Amino acid sequence: MVQRVSTVAFEGIEARAVDVQVQVAPGLPAFNIVGLPDKAVSEARERVRAALIASGLALPARRITVNLAPADLPKEGSHYDLPIALGLMAAIGAIPSDALAGFTVLGELGLDGSIAAVAGVLPAAIGANAREDGLICPSACGAEAAWASPDIQIIAASSLIQIANHFKGTQVLSRPQPRIRETQGSALDLRDIKGQESAKRALEIAAAGGHHLLMVGSPGSGKSMLAARLPSILPPLSPAELLELSMIASVAGEIDGGALTSQRPFRAPHHSASMAALTGGGTRARPGEISLAHNGVLFLDELPEFDPRVLDSLRQPLENGEIAVSRANHRVTYPARFMLVAAMNPCRCGHAFEPGYACKRGRIDRCTADYQMRISGPLLDRIDLRIEVPAVTASDLILPPSSEGSAEVGARVAAARDIQTERYAALGLSNVRTNAEAPAAALEAIAQPDAQGLKLLHDAAESMRLSARGYHRVLRVARTLADLDGADRIGRLYLAEALSYRALADDIKRAA
Repeated sequence: MVQRVSTVAFEGIEARAVDVQVQVAPGLPAFNIVGLPDKAVSEARERVRAALIASGLALPARRITVNLAPADLPKEGSHYDLPIALGLMAAIGAIPSDALAGFTVLGELGLDGSIAAVAGVLPAAIGANAREDGLICPSACGAEAAWASPDIQIIAASSLIQIANHFKGTQVLSRPQPRIRETQGSALDLRDIKGQESAKRALEIAAAGGHHLLMVGSPGSGKSMLAARLPSILPPLSPAELLELSMIASVAGEIDGGALTSQRPFRAPHHSASMAALTGGGTRARPGEISLAHNGVLFLDELPEFDPRVLDSLRQPLENGEIAVSRANHRVTYPARFMLVAAMNPCRCGHAFEPGYACKRGRIDRCTADYQMRISGPLLDRIDLRIEVPAVTASDLILPPSSEGSAEVGARVAAARDIQTERYAALGLSNVRTNAEAPAAALEAIAQPDAQGLKLLHDAAESMRLSARGYHRVLRVARTLADLDGADRIGRLYLAEALSYRALADDIKRAA
């Protein structure tokens, strides 16, 4: 007789159903696992054997075969331990043979019979709920699984004995409740920054419309301080955004204690990060920094110091909002709709913008060009806002703190985002939440300039040689500026400010 238990295999954030088939047959004692398992799955034999012995059960002296179907789908990870163990327990009569029907099972076993937390419980719970199954998972992941649906049946246990007692009715486990991680108020506030009013303005526009931002300035001018305070003016995650982000974090194993967080992510990888670390990959095609920054901020400090090939790998996700990781035997796609915030010095010396500075490396324009040409033109073309961050003077530092902090700016950002959400919902674009995500076809309806603005845009497009992508990005930024003011039409003033944020890009291109 074959005992069947349902579990999952992960392809990106999608949980595909896997049928664990356990057979205990007469023959020489053996324990084999087939169905394209990786090393971690193959080693489940010893973990399951030790866990069952620690729970007071002994494997029969028979031939045990475990098949993971479909057999051509790669099986990776330690979450197959629990379904294999429960399948064996049902096969030898330790639990009723029909107890596992209608349940999806995942969890890692300790040698003492305990059940350890595993990655991917939230996508597994969502997949089980879609199949109208219940879920058996580690107790540490129960709160995470409870977010899938209020109706899904969840058994969250800390040991094999608890599961056996639950099915016998001697120790009924209660359903876990979803939890949100308690977040302390951020100590970082825009009020901490002295001066830099134009940079704060650009930060507010970027936050309001989800636009990408590049800051160029001398060392110590406050670029990193500005970027670190961007999350303090972003609105909390909506329920849909929270679910999307948490599924990625769950697959990556970055949910602590099963509690989700409503704060938008802020990822700041070092400039030595590899392409796989940034875009995702490795032997198990894990999500990278850009996917972990989904619905949040990816901050790249010292932008030209990144490998040029790594930077160019961002071009597709910046445009499409997703990243495809291809391997020889499979291909997975992760969401990657993030705000890129980058900072860089104008040259290797860092002082090219300072008046009267003489570069020791030779001509200042050559030093600037050599440094900035590490960033490709197509990548720059995808960045909506480019600003120069001037050095802070002593007179700026002795000024009293600004009367306007993150709370006041965040209120304007939230109001602008509410306008955008309602606009795109009315147009039937429920998957679009910010102006930066607006498709080009919708811009004619939502970002039509008035007569004076149209003339300015036409003249600027010719003089600045805007690409089609650049033209549309100017309209998106102008639409955000109008939303911040609560205006319906895009006037000449909004277009002029939007165009000013691309002037620095033209200077960089010419220098390169």
